[in-house]
Amino acid sequence: MAKKALISVSKKEGIVEFAKKLNELGYEIISTGGTYNLLKENRVNVVKVSDITGFPEIMDGRVKTLHPKIHGGLLAIRDNEEHIKALKEHGIEPIDIVVINLYPFKETILKENVTLEEAIENIDIGGPSMIRAAAKNYKYVTILVDPKDYDTVIEEIKQYGNTKEETRFYLAAKAFGHTALYDSLIYNYLIQKNNIEFPEVMAFAYEKAQDMRYGENPHQKAAFYKNPIKAYGIAECEQLHGKELSFNNINDANAAIELLREFKEPAAVAVKHTNPCGVAIADNIYNAYLKAYESDPVSIFGGIVALNRTVDVKTAEELIKIFLEIVIAPDFEEESLEILKKKKNLRILRLKEGYEKEYDLKKVEGGLLVQEKDEIDLDENNLKVVTKKAPTQKEMEDLRFAWKVVKHVKSNAIVLAKDGATVGIGVGQVNRIWPTEQAIKQAGEKAKGSVLASDAFFPFPDVVEAAVKGGITAIIQPGGSQNDALSIEAADKGGISMIFTGIRHFKH
Repeated sequence: MAKKALISVSKKEGIVEFAKKLNELGYEIISTGGTYNLLKENRVNVVKVSDITGFPEIMDGRVKTLHPKIHGGLLAIRDNEEHIKALKEHGIEPIDIVVINLYPFKETILKENVTLEEAIENIDIGGPSMIRAAAKNYKYVTILVDPKDYDTVIEEIKQYGNTKEETRFYLAAKAFGHTALYDSLIYNYLIQKNNIEFPEVMAFAYEKAQDMRYGENPHQKAAFYKNPIKAYGIAECEQLHGKELSFNNINDANAAIELLREFKEPAAVAVKHTNPCGVAIADNIYNAYLKAYESDPVSIFGGIVALNRTVDVKTAEELIKIFLEIVIAPDFEEESLEILKKKKNLRILRLKEGYEKEYDLKKVEGGLLVQEKDEIDLDENNLKVVTKKAPTQKEMEDLRFAWKVVKHVKSNAIVLAKDGATVGIGVGQVNRIWPTEQAIKQAGEKAKGSVLASDAFFPFPDVVEAAVKGGITAIIQPGGSQNDALSIEAADKGGISMIFTGIRHFKH
């Protein structure tokens, strides 16, 4: 009895060559629909599933492989006497290889103006059923869902007369991953259509983009996975030059891109260890970069710079004056790209357009915290001047700028800004006064005439008192402390203005 291979694929890459090699190795090919026609046209010896089942494809092809003569052939345990007896009794022949990839559900829902009916019609039923059956019975059946595995299977059959059990076991695991991804895409699409924000079950499936040399530290193994649907941000940057991105590169670049999105005007963001070390806006990208650099010319060394305008020659010439890990921008003038490429190891990334709202996830041991991303903007109508003195128009512009930046600084966070640029940033301390002192010390003389943004309220008036002493003229903070009155009193006493937003921006 000839061995049998069932082939039914929507992605037909390499399938004709693979089927021909199976024919040469003595396999009888069973197939359906478009795959059958393609194989037949290319002179592969192939029979229709309906010839095996004795039952025609019905309901526009919805029912064709859901039949005992298919699933019996897949699920029979070959060394179980009762199973073999059932096969003979019902005229069922074993199937040894299954080659399947599924209806293009992902491609369908990515189309513009796709209807729910179209999406539903591209949910595969028979395919996943056969994949799961074959994978469950991996001791006897080889399941293939990825063309990259075709050559391995052919070589093992040539060498051993069959695939090795360890290979079948690996392919079975891969097959269940294939259906898990497929089902998660369907589930998340339908949840979205039902407008359910936090469903009873969270199902995430990501595809591996690359193995990494190591993780945050050299002793940690790591890999990078991409969302199979949402193509934007660091996951879809085009690398134009430089070494392969590391774990920390990707993490830091993501932080830079998220902050860069806060600005519509020309903006430059420098990031180190996921915290901004220099941020500025200006009338052009060259001036924005210079201001960001001057914000902290020490910390930017070895950091990441993200820009939201095309990099021109003048800006490129400034960028190569110091050691940077990465430069990110929506585009680069041809000559500016050549200038940047003079730095052999500099990673140059082109940031593609596009953004889609998604969850913010924090992994904890044994669980997952899921929340909306912190994308709230200031509501001018809800801003409350709580001091006798109101900020000037210029101070108000800097306060808005500083508020955008402080949202992206690790808590407890303090940002000092002046003339559309950060001059001091205090990050990640366990109390509020320490980052304030850190930011003022970093700013030095630049603190005078600057404004201060805090990601959370002041539990004591010490931050205001330090701000007054440092020459800061205006403060923006959420308010809401039981000691707000003391902070307001300190601001009035120091002759500075303070605004309450009613919004907190913790980032842990």
